[in-house]
Amino acid sequence: MRKVKRLTAILLLMCFAKNSNAQDPSFSQFFSSPLNVNPALTAHINADWRFISNLRDQWLGPASPYATGTVSFDKKILQNKVANVEEKNVFGIGGMLMYDYAMSGVVKSTYASLNLSYNIKLAEDFNGNKHRLGVGFGGTYGHTYVDFSKLSFQEQYTGSGFNTNLPSGESALLNTKPYFSASAGLLYTYSTEKSNLDIGAAAYHLNKPKQTYLADPHQFIPMREVVHANYETFLNERTVLNANGIYQYENAAKYFSVGASIGMFVDDEQQTIVNAGLWYWSNNAVIPYVGVAYQDFQFGLSYDITTSKLSQAARKPSTWELSLILRGSQKPSGAIPCPWK
Repeated sequence: MRKVKRLTAILLLMCFAKNSNAQDPSFSQFFSSPLNVNPALTAHINADWRFISNLRDQWLGPASPYATGTVSFDKKILQNKVANVEEKNVFGIGGMLMYDYAMSGVVKSTYASLNLSYNIKLAEDFNGNKHRLGVGFGGTYGHTYVDFSKLSFQEQYTGSGFNTNLPSGESALLNTKPYFSASAGLLYTYSTEKSNLDIGAAAYHLNKPKQTYLADPHQFIPMREVVHANYETFLNERTVLNANGIYQYENAAKYFSVGASIGMFVDDEQQTIVNAGLWYWSNNAVIPYVGVAYQDFQFGLSYDITTSKLSQAARKPSTWELSLILRGSQKPSGAIPCPWK
């Protein structure tokens, strides 16, 4: 009987670990995590460089079952460094570190990625409207493992409690190995004096890296396919509209998110802008968003209003997400304020 209970616990843990990694971590504020959306968005910024940090605490309640965080940095390289002059061709490089904790930290995943991008001007008409095309490639080193310090097994029961320093008898769960994953993406941009449109597509895990706890050759990370679009425009001299959407598909799990925000300049120098908006995450949540940008610093806060069956729980879960963005050095003239860039 003890063996049956032990086997059941292990199978449940493995199933949870597998399901928790069947999909890559996603953010409600996907527009504030561009390196997690498309490698072609690397260095696609209204500045020379950009630093981003994202924090997401999902389904807070009696515990904190999911927590995700990132730190990323990307920049333009090989520039001419001519102030207020747009370059025809732009090289970009960027890196991102990410952690993802499931089951309140029992299952832990860590990632480190490096992206390269190249963006060229295709054409410019007589009105100054521009067409650009970007391509990006990325590589990710990832590792998922089980933290046994947060678990206890029957073999560790001493009669008066559990001693987690004793062997668990489940060494197979320690066999998971790190993996390398490849990604690629394309980006088309159309911009005018007062508006900008980005349309992109990307694919992650192109090499379908293996990830298994029991050396199963048929268990691998499925490809993640992404399509996204972003549009921003000046409604008047003090008001900016930002609208965007994303569709992702991975291992038969798919979702889309779409929404928009309005930004208002609150000072005559147009150094401070306040944003407020709303997004819809299919079959999951409605997401109010507020943000403020002052010069090169941007802050965003969102809350997921759950619309799935979890909303019927006795203690409703709550999900908060925070984004911090810092941009540096010169900006091209006429840049449109945009959380995406």
